[in-house]
Amino acid sequence: MGRSSKPSVQGGKEVEVPDRELRADCGRCFGICCVAPAFAASADFAIDKPAGRPCPNLGADSRCGIHAELRDRGFPGCTVFDCFGAGQHVAQVTFGGRDWRDDPRHAATMFATFAVARPLHELLWYLTEALALTPDGPLRAELTRAYDETARLADGSPAELLALDVDAHRGRVNPLLSRAGEQARARAGRLGADRRGAPLIGADLRRVDLVGANLRGAYLIGADLRGADLGWADLTGADLRGADLRGADLSRALFLHQSQLDAARGDATTGLPDRLRRPPHWSSLTLTPVRSGRRSPTGRRRR
Repeated sequence: MGRSSKPSVQGGKEVEVPDRELRADCGRCFGICCVAPAFAASADFAIDKPAGRPCPNLGADSRCGIHAELRDRGFPGCTVFDCFGAGQHVAQVTFGGRDWRDDPRHAATMFATFAVARPLHELLWYLTEALALTPDGPLRAELTRAYDETARLADGSPAELLALDVDAHRGRVNPLLSRAGEQARARAGRLGADRRGAPLIGADLRRVDLVGANLRGAYLIGADLRGADLGWADLTGADLRGADLRGADLSRALFLHQSQLDAARGDATTGLPDRLRRPPHWSSLTLTPVRSGRRSPTGRRRR
C-alpha cells in the first residue's frame, strides 16, 4: 500500500507527514475488538469474557448494543480502547472484506492477526506524531525508514503477520520515538524532570513542575493534576486513568492520544491540542470541588 502524506506545521514551517488511516472506523470492521481480546471482570469491564468469544452486547450488525450506555453499564474499558485503525485494516485489507461470521474457518487466524496488527498501527501513530515534531536531518530520516518498515509489516499477509516478533520490532522503534521527544523538548528549551515509568498513582502533582517532563510510561492513575502545566511533557504510554485534569494545560503535550483523555477526568477549563476532542463524559462527571488551598504545618496557607 503506497504512502501518501499531508502537511503539518513544525517550528513554524510546513513539513510532510504520512497520511494513513490510524483511527478506528467501526463501520468498516466486523466487531473484531469485541471478540478477539479477553475481558476480566473489573472496574473496566462488567463481565469475564475469554479471548475469541463475542461479547454478549455485540449485535449481528457488528455494532455494540449498549454503545451509548457503556460507562453506565460497567464497560468504561471499551470506551477508551482504540485500535488505531487496525480493525478495519485487518477486516478490509488483510482479509479482503471477509466477515469472521461468514468464514468461521478463518476466525481464529483473523483474531490472532489483529493482535499483531494493532500494536503495529499504534507504532505508526506514534511515528506520525514524531515526524510532525522532527525537522529535516538524520533523526527524521531514521523515523521515516521506521515508518515505512512498520507500514510494510502492517500490510503483510496473515501468515507474515503471525510470524512477526512485534515486541522486537517495537524495541527497535521505541528508542527513535524517545529521541524525537527529547529533541523536541530540547529545541523548545523544555527539558524537564525524568519521570519515565514513575509510580505516581494518586499523587498530588498540582504544585510539581511538569513542564517538559519525561512521563513516558508513567503511572498517573488517579493523580491530581488540577491546574498543572504539561506543556512539552512527553506522555507516551502514560496511564491517565481517573487522573484529574481540571484546569490542566495539555495543549502542547507531546504524544498525547485521545484514548488517554477518554480515560481521564477533566472539564471545560482543561487545555487540549486542537487535534483532540473534549470527551463528552467530562461534562457529566461529579468531582470533588477544587480546594482553594490548605494550611501548611507552619499554619500559613499554601499557594
